[in-house]
Amino acid sequence: MPADLSRLSLNQATTKYWTLCDAIDGCARAGIPAIGVWRDRLAEAGVAAAARMLRDAGLHCSSLCRGGWFPAATRAERAARIDDNRRAIEEAAALGADVLVLVCGPAPDRDIRAARAMVEEGIAAILPDAIDHGVTLGIEPLHPMFAADRSVITSLGEAVALAERFDSPRVGVVIDAYHVWWDAGVYDLIQRCGRRTVAYHVSDWIVPLPDVLNGRGMMGDGVIELRSLREAVDAAGYRGFIEVEIFNEAIWNMPGDQVVSLMCERYLEHVAPIQDQYPSKKRTPAIKDASP
Repeated sequence: MPADLSRLSLNQATTKYWTLCDAIDGCARAGIPAIGVWRDRLAEAGVAAAARMLRDAGLHCSSLCRGGWFPAATRAERAARIDDNRRAIEEAAALGADVLVLVCGPAPDRDIRAARAMVEEGIAAILPDAIDHGVTLGIEPLHPMFAADRSVITSLGEAVALAERFDSPRVGVVIDAYHVWWDAGVYDLIQRCGRRTVAYHVSDWIVPLPDVLNGRGMMGDGVIELRSLREAVDAAGYRGFIEVEIFNEAIWNMPGDQVVSLMCERYLEHVAPIQDQYPSKKRTPAIKDASP
């Protein structure tokens, strides 16, 4: 059976040193139908030019990353972040992105409970804009090791409970295997998320972890049971793209087309439905070291 990449998406984080134009061209060469766009690369290209490049390539924007980062020490800072999220919503709408990913941000002080309240208040403030622009907001819980510096939303249970409080089809949950695989209740929580799951990301957890932030592995190089998690997400009702999002210096320093080729191979081997795999004569070696 031929390889089925119809749900695969390249998150730009995986090919960090590619421009948006490079990434679009790379996806087109590899037959990857979608891309997750990062706002720094979008700013370099310009929103109108980026939208045109995506259309010309026949490529779908599976996500825009990132919005969020709501907690701040002062009311003025919080207002500025709300304004930035409103701009991100406009950008997501212009690209036709499936979801604006919300990495919710750390506490500005020791009061993590107050920071979580700021996250909820921030989402409430931008939700009318998201509805007006037809943009879906995706709350992404991060692994607890990121609670101090990246997000106070650190479990899938917390994220889905927050999404449920809005009771809107424009607020959902982003499930990233790297951040949730460890949770003893993950399968029950995936079922609870159901159709509130608005994006699904994959990578792998390398042992030993080479770096907290930039130590994610290519699928198959670590310990995550990726196919079972994908099957659970599908069974709960998710039908969208599956983004490969990897932060790893060793991978970033590989030629981009080589990364994309390996990504496709490992996606079929470890994530896609078994019947969609193609036979591989030789498995590409693991990439574990985050150093160049």
